[in-house]
Amino acid sequence: MMRELKILVVVVFFSLVTYWGVEPFAHSQMHKHVESGNFEYKNMPKPAEGDVAKGKELVMANCVACHSISSQSVPAPMDAVTASTTYGVNPPDLSNAGVIFASNYLAAFIADPAKASNVSHKFPEGSGKAHPMPSYNYMPAEDIASIVSYLKSIGKKELTPKEVFVDACGRCHAARYDNKVMGEKWTQIGQKQKFKYEKDSLAFDIQVLDYQANLSKYMGKLPPDLSMMLRARSENFLETFIENPQTQLAGTAMPAVGLTKDGYEKVMKHLENIGDPSKPERDSMGIWFVLYAAIFTVLAVLWKKSVWRKLH
Repeated sequence: MMRELKILVVVVFFSLVTYWGVEPFAHSQMHKHVESGNFEYKNMPKPAEGDVAKGKELVMANCVACHSISSQSVPAPMDAVTASTTYGVNPPDLSNAGVIFASNYLAAFIADPAKASNVSHKFPEGSGKAHPMPSYNYMPAEDIASIVSYLKSIGKKELTPKEVFVDACGRCHAARYDNKVMGEKWTQIGQKQKFKYEKDSLAFDIQVLDYQANLSKYMGKLPPDLSMMLRARSENFLETFIENPQTQLAGTAMPAVGLTKDGYEKVMKHLENIGDPSKPERDSMGIWFVLYAAIFTVLAVLWKKSVWRKLH
């Protein structure tokens, strides 16, 4: 019995040395640790409370030429593929922008979208390139504050993880394994449902390919499918990368999207639902597995004593 315990101690010791010594060191070399800013964007001043009625007027005069506001019955001026041909990516619906994105980020983004989203390097001075959304830095700060206040006033009080993911990530990233959560699968132009006729399914796929081609040209390459991203990257990497992509991958074309802390947590919840849909069921079985292991251990010890009793 003592011999087996000694062997077990040696195996456990070297296993722990390997895991706690080698693996963390290798991980630290491959992925640097970056401190999170807790999605507060402290370098961007928080706007004052604005006039909601004036904000509505400003949005209707300046924003709806490119953006839809479905909650206010304002349709998109063009379909997603045509929009991507014009802008490189489909402009987001603004219905819940005031809830999903931090107020100070929204104000900074309206004033200077390239600077606020940390992608100014994509549009160097003299290159002839410009961010698809124009800067409104000529607009008085109180007017920008009014726009932010209006967007906050029309946002839903409670959003599902799916809704936040679609608004924050779904125009650039696909999620082909989300069929348990959102139907058939999520594409950059929306949900692909089951079509009655094959020709309609093919027509939708062609639209997706056209959109992806425009998006690839705008971003430099096609943004990755996010279905398994939760399993591929660490929690710290995902949090800091979503908050400010430049901290983890300098020069990347991905913009800082300006999510609130709650928005980030809902995006992560949705990625968990897609990448690990059986987690709740697996967690519920944990206690039963521990009970099984305990009973099996007792039986194994009793069996060993029974078999080896005559040999000691």
